[in-house]
Amino acid sequence: MRTLAFDGRTGAAGDMLLAALLAAGADADALTPVTDALPVEYHIDRRDEHGVSAATVDVLLTDEGGDDENRDDDSPSLDKAGGHGHSHDEGDSHTHEHGDGSHDHEHNDESHDHSHGSDGHTHDPDGHSHGPDGHTHAEGHGVTRTYPEVVGIVESLNLGERAESIALGAFRRLGEAEATVHDTDLDSTAFHEVGADDAVADIVGVALLVADLDPEAVVTTPVFAGGGETTMAHGTYPVPAPAVVEIASEADWELRGGPVDEELLTPTGAAILAELADGAESLPPMEVTESGYGAGTLSLPDRPNVVRAVVGEARSGLVRDEIRVLETNLDDASPELLGSLQRSLKAVGARDVSIVPVTMKKGRPGHLVKVIVRPPDVQAVARRLAEETGTLGVRETGAGHRWVATRAFETAELDIDGETYGVSVKVASDADGTTYDVSAEFDDADAVAEATGLSVREVMRRAEAQVR
Repeated sequence: MRTLAFDGRTGAAGDMLLAALLAAGADADALTPVTDALPVEYHIDRRDEHGVSAATVDVLLTDEGGDDENRDDDSPSLDKAGGHGHSHDEGDSHTHEHGDGSHDHEHNDESHDHSHGSDGHTHDPDGHSHGPDGHTHAEGHGVTRTYPEVVGIVESLNLGERAESIALGAFRRLGEAEATVHDTDLDSTAFHEVGADDAVADIVGVALLVADLDPEAVVTTPVFAGGGETTMAHGTYPVPAPAVVEIASEADWELRGGPVDEELLTPTGAAILAELADGAESLPPMEVTESGYGAGTLSLPDRPNVVRAVVGEARSGLVRDEIRVLETNLDDASPELLGSLQRSLKAVGARDVSIVPVTMKKGRPGHLVKVIVRPPDVQAVARRLAEETGTLGVRETGAGHRWVATRAFETAELDIDGETYGVSVKVASDADGTTYDVSAEFDDADAVAEATGLSVREVMRRAEAQVR
């Protein structure tokens, strides 16, 4: 199975993901729909990161007239593609998401002198950064747009089904995160920097490059957010930023802190990975055909600031899942306590809980509790197990991994006596996508059986047959 795997140990940002995909074999010509429709160009280069040769991508404005409201009627414009925007008042302070996996800085248009920034690009008196050809960096440029306006832009670009789906999904995740953080609804959510030219070019560009590589599966190792604090328009916050936390809460992969006190994961990078990738504890077994590194502009003192992308054929069979197994013996646990352990331990990260009757010392009856847990959750689960049971010790056994099926859920729509009922069905498949088990969820089937008078077994049979 053709697989694209990302290594997120130094976080991710939109430009880093773009660069990594290009370095891993994606065709730069796939970005043409963006540069044909929008006033931007991608400047692709390379640089050395602690001995690693990595690609870099800068999004530059090709329309030197400035923001959308200053362009003439013949200029390509995001607003013409997607509706009306809203401009900032002069001197308004707002956040800029840097496509380097570093910081979101508070920016005041009146505060910049003509200078050379730490990134090596020239800055004009308005604080605008210029690329190698003298073009203005698109970063943070453009007017504020609502979520529906950004959707209109993306849908106008004729990206193709897969690329459009990825781009719209990433923007939806960004919009929902902002709506949650600011307690607004999705349609009225205002995108500032993530609705500007560079963020559109980053997200749509990644979507186009992934579609060009055409993987059957996309995974990422745990994504590291960094540490310390970051300053935004609304104040100073600990890393990760609130929007990153919200996006990660809906992602399949793990969010981890560190390894340095810098902001490594931007909301754009988080949204792209959340839309694209399933989580994996480590890179999956695969026959590698291409690999590449995408660098951010932030330089770290002791490690390369890069995202690695690996493309190859994943080995067939079940998927290796890194685990630990925790055990404890109980000789005085009540049935009620044992019955609640499944729910209580799973709430803090347990993947599976088994309770086995055993004979304890002096012939007393007891129970062996075995808990399967992913490595990052070992401490939390062990503590909860001790708190719930009063056990004086929890053992960690030697199991290091398990082989598991890829699991997905589909909803079977059953028409019974003129009414439609939904039953969730779990579909188990191997790494090649071959389905070998289909199982209806008992609680859903039980509810339908209660409402219709059919047996639970018959409801499950019908639901499973529909999904097969």
